[in-house]
Parts: sequence; C-alpha cells; structure tokens
Amino acid sequence: MKAVWYSKTGPAAEVLTIGQLPDPVPQAGEVLIRVRASGLNPADCNRRAGRGYAMEAPLVIPQSDGAGIVVEIGSGVDASWKGRRVWLYNGQRGRAFGTAAELIALDVGLVAELPANTSFAQGACLGIPCMTAWCAVHSMTAIEGRTVLVTGGGGAVGNYAIQLARRAGARVLATASRPESIADAYQAGASEVIDYRREIVADRIQDITGGAGVDHIVEVDFGGNLAASLAVLKNNGSIAAYASRGNEQPPLPFYSLMRKNITLRAIYFSALPPEFRRRAQEDIVRWLEDGGAQHRIVAYPLSQIVAAHDAVEAGTKRGTVVVEIE
Repeated sequence: MKAVWYSKTGPAAEVLTIGQLPDPVPQAGEVLIRVRASGLNPADCNRRAGRGYAMEAPLVIPQSDGAGIVVEIGSGVDASWKGRRVWLYNGQRGRAFGTAAELIALDVGLVAELPANTSFAQGACLGIPCMTAWCAVHSMTAIEGRTVLVTGGGGAVGNYAIQLARRAGARVLATASRPESIADAYQAGASEVIDYRREIVADRIQDITGGAGVDHIVEVDFGGNLAASLAVLKNNGSIAAYASRGNEQPPLPFYSLMRKNITLRAIYFSALPPEFRRRAQEDIVRWLEDGGAQHRIVAYPLSQIVAAHDAVEAGTKRGTVVVEIE
C-alpha cells in the first residue's frame, strides 16, 4: 500500500516519507478499511514533531481520524460490515499505524457507519474535532434550555461544539477573533459572538445575559481564560476544557471554584470511557442522517502531506485539514 511514515520526530519536511509498505491484515475483532480521506489534527503534528511525545514505535504512520470503505473483516466481526462506508477515530492512538495510508486495520469498535449524505472528506473530520466537541458539550447532562459558552468558536472543535449545543437545545454564546472565525461561529448557530481581542469577554457576557451568566463552558484555553470563566459561570455551573495553551500550569483557585460549586472536567478524548465515546459515535451518526451538519474542510492530496502538516502548525487554517488518498 501507499503510505506516509516517519522513523524519527522532527519537522514535517525532514521526517515524513511517502512510499510503499506491506498491506495490513485484519486481526480478530478488526476491519480492514480502504482509506479515502485522513483527518489531520494538531495532536498528530505534535506527535510527529516530538512535542510532548517520544517516538511511539520504530516506524509510525501518522494521523488518527479517517473515512473509507471496509474491504475485509477479521474473525468475530459481523459480515455486514464488509462493503460499508465508515468513519473512524483513534487510528494512531496506542498503535503505530494511522490513517495516512491507503489501508488501515482497526478495532471495529472505533468505526461507525458513514451516512450516504456525508462525504469521505467530511467523515474524516468526525474523530478528534467532532467527538471532542460532543463529549465536551454533553459532559453537562442537562443542556436543553441552558446557556453554553464556547470559547474558540472559530476553531474545528469549537465550531462543532456550537452546532451540537444548539442541536441539544442550548442558547450558545461564543468567542472568536478573526472576521472569518466570527462569521463561521455565527453560521454554526451562535446567538452572539464576542471578539475577545477587542472586547472584555466577561463584561460582554454579563451584558448579553442580563447579569445571569452561563451554565456551561466548552473551553479551548482553560488557564488563559480561567479568570473570565469564574466571572461568568453561574452557581453550579461547569467547565469542560480540552486545551490550556495560554497557561499550561495554571494555579487553581480552589475556593473561588468551591464557592460557586463549579464542576471541572478536563477532556482528553482518547481516555474517555468507551461507553461515553460509543454514545458520541451513535449520536453523531444520527445528527448526520438528519442533515444540516456543517463541516469546514481544507483538503490536500497525499502527495502534499508536508504542506498539510505545515498548514496545521501555522495555525491559520479555516477548518479541519483533510488529506485525500489518491
């Protein structure tokens, strides 16, 4: 099979190789998927670059998300899977061989059906970005009728979080900065979008909510936004944080959190309970089948894998970078 791999960490142009590798064979409980599109996320680039991760194997095929067609099944897998269009996640988590290849063998539990109204490129966005968003939104059990703040509403996770919170019946506020990000957040369903570079977020939220504040925050920068979060959260509110780049080691103001009875959940998607992740898969499929889901995609062919990695690391992309397998 054609594949991309690296044997040492470093800059994409220096370590990524495109060539031929042996075809994988599905083992018991696995399906073999012909990959048509591979999702590329910041965590994949961090692994390849060695930022916070050591080499996980002598040879690594990067990227965890993807979509394609099941072409073979391993023992113990229902025969009905063969021939299905599917999307997948965790392709390169706890294992060396990810989705930047023509074929991947993967546990069938990490695979879900891809509805006919959803393209392979769109399906490749559903792993880390969409499932993280779903889990962050639904870490608060009662969403309908509540007010949810999504920080970083122009990002891949944030944009899905806005859509999913609206679908669950919440009023959604968001923060963003670039004009195109603000426009994307509104299009996703935010009722108000706050430009955090030009406005004081906490003051603006208090104005919007008449001083009531918000019930739940889907948080892209826990440490950087903590002071504002405490100012706007209602008593018994909650934060689901999936990143903290602004301050990776923030001091925790315990008594400020305690006095509001705030629930904090740090979201590391791959470590979430399997049953929670299965619920996310099933509900995302229903959402796709219902129609109306919005996906923002920046596509590259496999031959331009280095440019794709560079685009993610530049931080200026608009949407999820997807590598299409020729």
